[in-house]
Amino acid sequence: MTSTPFPFTAVVGQDDLRLALLLNAVSPAVGGVLVRGEKGTAKSTAVRALSALLPPVAVVPGCRFSCAPDAPDPGCPDGPHEPGTGTRRPARMVELPVGASEDRLVGALDIERALAEGVKAFEPGLLADAHRGILYVDEVNLLHDHLVDLLLDAAAMGASYVEREGVSVRHASKFLLVGTMNPEEGELRPQLLDRFGLTVEVAASREPDQRVEVVRRRLAHDDDPAGFAARWADEEAAVRARIVAARKLLPSVVLGDAALRRIAATCAAFEVDGMRADIVMARTATALAAWAGRTDVLAEDVRQAALLALPHRRRRNPFDAPGLDEDKLDETLDEFGDQGDDDPDPDPDPGPDGPGGGGGRPPEQGPEDGSGDAGPPPEAGTGDDPGPAPAGGGAGERSAVRPAEPFRTRVLSVPGLGEGTAGRRSRARTEHGRTTGDRRPRGALTKLHLAATVRAAAPHQRERGRAGRGLVVRRDDLRQATREGREGNLVLFVVDASGSMAARQRMSAVKGAVLSLLLDAYQRRDKVGLVTFRGSAADVALPPTSSVDAAAARLESLPTGGRTPLAAGLLKAHEVLRVERLRDPARRALVVVVTDGRATGGVEPVALAGRAARLFAAEGTASVVVDCESGPIRLGLAGQLAGELGGTAVTLDELRADSIAGLVKNVRETGSRRAA
Repeated sequence: MTSTPFPFTAVVGQDDLRLALLLNAVSPAVGGVLVRGEKGTAKSTAVRALSALLPPVAVVPGCRFSCAPDAPDPGCPDGPHEPGTGTRRPARMVELPVGASEDRLVGALDIERALAEGVKAFEPGLLADAHRGILYVDEVNLLHDHLVDLLLDAAAMGASYVEREGVSVRHASKFLLVGTMNPEEGELRPQLLDRFGLTVEVAASREPDQRVEVVRRRLAHDDDPAGFAARWADEEAAVRARIVAARKLLPSVVLGDAALRRIAATCAAFEVDGMRADIVMARTATALAAWAGRTDVLAEDVRQAALLALPHRRRRNPFDAPGLDEDKLDETLDEFGDQGDDDPDPDPDPGPDGPGGGGGRPPEQGPEDGSGDAGPPPEAGTGDDPGPAPAGGGAGERSAVRPAEPFRTRVLSVPGLGEGTAGRRSRARTEHGRTTGDRRPRGALTKLHLAATVRAAAPHQRERGRAGRGLVVRRDDLRQATREGREGNLVLFVVDASGSMAARQRMSAVKGAVLSLLLDAYQRRDKVGLVTFRGSAADVALPPTSSVDAAAARLESLPTGGRTPLAAGLLKAHEVLRVERLRDPARRALVVVVTDGRATGGVEPVALAGRAARLFAAEGTASVVVDCESGPIRLGLAGQLAGELGGTAVTLDELRADSIAGLVKNVRETGSRRAA
């Protein structure tokens, strides 16, 4: 890793990404950027390069919280500060690691000194470092829920609060939030998704010439970082100056009634929730005008603002493809553009890119620019990349059918108390939740159990020479609170795709049920996997992943037909769990077998399936069989399979949240009997 960052203006292509970052540099009130895309598409490179373009920040000398000298924070822990001239330093880009602790993010309070001396000894965290700068979260979709909550609070209030046993510290924390993510690894919570002002989708160019230019520049930078940066110094300086000019022009930009009508009509037409989209679009359109060197907002600014601000806000569930219908957008803008227009030129010539040009596009690439457009990424969920074809195709195979409408499902949980990754499915010992006891801290103290600490310190007060009212506390007295919350699990779906399931209406209902369970897994922060079986073998359609929309895409393209190798499906699922336990031993599994219970093909298929099922029972793996048998004559084979698995069986109707109230109880009681 070099100490000289890759120049922002040397990034090839990725026009939307560069524009979104520059608009936030012009107007931080836009609210940040979420960058979605496949690995290796310069997401992190562009974000890290942005900080070098930001103007320097004036700060109070010696203040750890970056107070502005002309308007210092009256509640600053290092204050109070008298207004003055201050000093200038470069704008910071602070990176939040996915595995960071709460103390690292918000700061740490010295509980021992607070109890014994009443002193607010506070070590600032990353939220303090990022004040008036950039807070960058790589792989933001993998961030733990409790850290997401803290980020949401700080972003909403512009301040960070640290509360520990009656001792509180508050400091300002206003930052430009930039996150990058690979959608294949899972989606963001809707609350955090809405906090990003803009979103862009990035993908590698399919143009050979542009790919060649990317490689050429990357190799040149790696061979001589300083020399490469020097060759782009003029372009960097020009963009830096343009950002400063746009910031000065921004207060003079007029957002007319016509532009406001277009913004409101667009948000209403795309049925986005709340009013944040309207506000973000207004700020983005204003920043686009300032970036183009204009004081008036044009229709093209509103259109570009919609393309950046709305795609991530119109998704109703994680299976909706991101993006915006541009034809519908143009129709809406045209319709409301006719109702009185304050644009000086309804169809302006965009002109060259630069001050005075229209459209607010990023600066040109400069010399040796790779031509061509990266083009839009493949639309998620279209089946363009359905993964490996299910095994056992051939005679009798039927094409895939669409799943029925998803519904709200009953809660299926793993019995017992786990220690896995925080989530919303099963009971677990966690850092957050209700307090259930105390223990001596292992490593840094994170959650103090005050009563237990006082009980531990009380017998030693005389020998420690206590004379005043304060309690004399030693490190050995401190007690960590043990808490119980919820964890996310691995939900492994084992889906029967054989000929016995192939009736179109029946398979549509089965897919709808699995889709409903996938939606539930998304909401409960689970990992999911998908094993299918038909013909003569089983196939891992999707290895365990946090991307439930990838599982939904595989499910939708799943064909049916052939024999029912139930044993092969169970053995394949058993192998998937074995490997996953090695990778993530703390995450407990819930196996959901979706079948009518039939087993055909080979020698003694029913007996072989029973032996495979008993492997799960012997290991105590929680399981549920979704009984898909239909018709007036029922063999009850799914119930027998559930008994072999040591789990429980539920019908498709019983899976619905508004059906039998005892489903969760049955699952848990079955697990408890198996554990006993």
